Amino acid sequence: MFTRRSLFAGTAAGAFAARPAFAQESFAAFLQGVRAEARRAGIRQATLDRALSGLQPNERVIELDRRQAEFTQTWPQYRDARLSPQRIEAGRRAYAQNRTLLESIQARHGVSGRVVVAIWGLETNYGGFTGNFNVIEALATLAWEGRRAAFFRAELMAALRILDAGHVDVSRMRGSHAGAMGNPQFMPTSFERLAVDFDGDGRRDIWDNRADALASIANYLANHGWREPAPWGFEVTLPPGFDTALADHRRMRPVAEWARMRVTRAGAGGLPDMGGEWAIVMPGLSRGDSQAFLVGANFMAIRRYNPSNFYATAVGLLSDRVA
Repeated sequence: MFTRRSLFAGTAAGAFAARPAFAQESFAAFLQGVRAEARRAGIRQATLDRALSGLQPNERVIELDRRQAEFTQTWPQYRDARLSPQRIEAGRRAYAQNRTLLESIQARHGVSGRVVVAIWGLETNYGGFTGNFNVIEALATLAWEGRRAAFFRAELMAALRILDAGHVDVSRMRGSHAGAMGNPQFMPTSFERLAVDFDGDGRRDIWDNRADALASIANYLANHGWREPAPWGFEVTLPPGFDTALADHRRMRPVAEWARMRVTRAGAGGLPDMGGEWAIVMPGLSRGDSQAFLVGANFMAIRRYNPSNFYATAVGLLSDRVA
């Protein structure tokens, strides 16, 4: 069947095939500009030669970036896929195997090892798959392609600075098609701000050094408002007739106000006495699912990692199950 997807695939391939000389010349000129900017910023010529020599635009990167993937999963489908028995069991093993390290990370950064492991699990299946794209190639392709040129050019320059500082060799700087890197899937600018040299060896290695990778996740959350020992949230039961317009992560209020509305903790009766402000989220509300959660500031910290209620709730639920 002739579909929009097949039309796009043909168009994308045709665009590269029909004008390779133009594309090659344009990309070469783009790289010359990158080199000049990087040299002005103090990045060494040897680093630029290693990173940029022979680079070509990656058609697959452009295809993935342009693809308008429709998010068709319901909340129950998304939740169950990410909270599969296999993922939970792998998370328990990962937590147990790294418990001493996670306790040290929590002592330094003030973030529970359970949520660190949960994010690690959702991002890269506990380090099982961190991406196979050459990050420099991917970022250069997207910066040249132009739809979000300024964003990806800034990320490309950050990636070159990371290489120049010796944190990773260009051959190991692998990640997603959009340039997210290593175990935590940090973008290069996030790496510069928040990656951690936990073992003190002078390198922030989120690819092959587990201590650095997990501590970097914790540092990210700590810098975006995570505070122990508050929970991320928990499932609640809503009373009949509850106004679901109130189910919005931005509409926070004290627990006592939710209690007055007869919101209760699922399976446990009344709400616990907790300080701070809390919101109700119903991840599947738009598709008719009624599951609801009371969430606080730590949920919002997870959302800073990925601004999705599906993602943040799944991380929270997985963190409850790995230890």
